[in-house]
Amino acid sequence: MRRRYRAGHRPIALLLGCALTLLAASCGSGGSTGSGAEPKIELTIATFNEFGYADLYDEYMAEHPNIRIVERHAETVDAHIKNLDANLASGSGMADIEAMELGWIYKYLARGDQFADLRDYGANDLKDRWLDWKVSGATTQDGRIIGYGTDIGPEAICYRRDLFAKAGLPTDRVEVAKLFVDWPSYFATGRKFKEKVPGSAWYDSAVLTWEAMRNQLIQAYYSNQDRFLGSENTQLKSVWDQVVQGSADGLSARQPAWSEAWKKAFRTDAFATMACPGWLLGVIQEHAGSYGKGKWDVADVFPGGGGNWGGSYLTVPKQSPQQAEAARLAAWLTAPEQQVKVFKKVGSFPSTLDAYDDPQVKSQVNPYFNNAPVGQIFVNRARAVILKQHKGPREGEINQLFTAALARVDEGKQPPDAAWRQALDDAEKAANTRSSG
Repeated sequence: MRRRYRAGHRPIALLLGCALTLLAASCGSGGSTGSGAEPKIELTIATFNEFGYADLYDEYMAEHPNIRIVERHAETVDAHIKNLDANLASGSGMADIEAMELGWIYKYLARGDQFADLRDYGANDLKDRWLDWKVSGATTQDGRIIGYGTDIGPEAICYRRDLFAKAGLPTDRVEVAKLFVDWPSYFATGRKFKEKVPGSAWYDSAVLTWEAMRNQLIQAYYSNQDRFLGSENTQLKSVWDQVVQGSADGLSARQPAWSEAWKKAFRTDAFATMACPGWLLGVIQEHAGSYGKGKWDVADVFPGGGGNWGGSYLTVPKQSPQQAEAARLAAWLTAPEQQVKVFKKVGSFPSTLDAYDDPQVKSQVNPYFNNAPVGQIFVNRARAVILKQHKGPREGEINQLFTAALARVDEGKQPPDAAWRQALDDAEKAANTRSSG
C-alpha cells in the first residue's frame, strides 16, 4: 500500500524535490511503483473439471488492474478433494478460493470454522440471488454461509423417440411427460417397453437411477443430527429394492456410468431413457454423435417431482491472507450475469433466479434433441427441485460404497441382499471414521 502523509506534514526535502522535478511522475507518496499503480494482488482459485471461467478471469482483471488471478486446475473432483484435504490437514497450501462439488461440500460443513463466513463479506445481501436450497447446501448448522453457488443439475428425462415409437409409446414430449408422474409409473412403462422391444433396456445404469431416486428422499444416509441411519432407513431400502428389481427385470442396460462400454452404448439401441441433468445433454451428443441426432429428445418431467444431480460452490478458506478480495471475486463469478455467460460457453446450468428470466437461457433450443426447448425445460425443472435432505460429513464416501454395491448387483457379481449388507457394514465403518483434516 502507498504510504500517505497528512496535509502540512510532508518533509521539506520532499517538497523541494518535487518543486525542482515537476516532470517526475513518481513525485508524491513513498512505497508506490513508478507508475503510481496499486500493488498487484494475486488470487488463486482451485477448480476441477470445466468451470468455464477463463474469459471471466480476463474480464475481472481488466476491471480490476491490481488483481491477478491464477487458476489451479485438477482434472477430476477426486484429485481436487485429495489436494484440499492434504492442505487442510497441513494448515497451509489452500487456494484463496476453493471450488467444492455438491456431493462433497457436506464433508466440510462440519469444519466450517476453517472457511470464511461469507456473511462477513455481504452474503446476507446476496443470498436471495440463488434458489433457497442452493444457499442452504452451503450453510452450517450454526448459520455460517461458507460457499456461493455456481451451477446446478436439474433433471429431466431424456428418451429415444425412435425406440418409443417401436414400442408403441407416445413420442411427443408432452405426452411422454404424462408417463413419468412418479417412479412406479416410470418402472411400469419400462416393463411394457421391454415386452415390445426385448432387445433394448429401459435405462442405462442402475447406479444412475439409484442416484436420482435417493436424492429425492427426505433422509438418506444421515439424520439431521449427523447420525448414520443405516438399516433404520426403510425408505432408502425401498429405493434399493426397486432399482435391483429393475435390474432383475432387464430394465437396466448394466453399463457402468462413464465406462468405455457406457460411452459406446450411445451409438447403439442399448437403452431408451435416462435420468438427464442439463449438463448430460452434451455428454449424450458427444458419445452418440450423428447416430443419435434427432433420435433423442427431452421431456419436461422427472418422476416424483424435481431432482438435482450435480453443481458446485466457491468457498474462501481461512488460510487465505486476502479473504475480502477472494470473497469479492467469488461473489462476482457467481453473479447471474456471469452464470449466463458460463451457461452459453460450457452449458453449466445457473443456480441464480435472475438467470432464469434471461432470454439467452430460457429461449435456448437444442437442434440435436429434436429442437427441444431445453432452456425452458430446465428452468422448469430447476424450479421444481425441493431439496430437504440433510447430508452428513461422510456423505460422499458412504454414497460411493452404496453405488459400488449396486454396480456389483447390476453386473451380476453379487446377490442383492449380500451387496446391501456389505454396503451397510462398510458405510457404518466409514461413518464412524474421523474425517481427515
